[in-house]
Amino acid sequence: MDQAVTDNTGESRFELNIDGQIARADYRISGDTLYIDYVEAPPALRGTGAAGRLMEGIMTAAAEKGYAVEPVCGYAAAWMRRNRKL
Repeated sequence: MDQAVTDNTGESRFELNIDGQIARADYRISGDTLYIDYVEAPPALRGTGAAGRLMEGIMTAAAEKGYAVEPVCGYAAAWMRRNRKL
């Protein structure tokens, strides 16, 4: 079971693989800003906290690379507000 958030740069998305189910966040980068366009978890992972763990991994990766994060996706925006990262 792999539960590390990975950056799939070829697809421009972050991924969290949990037992073969992949939660993902599509993104784009402009300058020093990472825009989170869409976050999705498959039905089997909904309600398990997978999307929140994905967001935590994204925020860590963005901080390591010096990116500001701008949520376009409603879920990402709500998660960032709840976690005081917006």
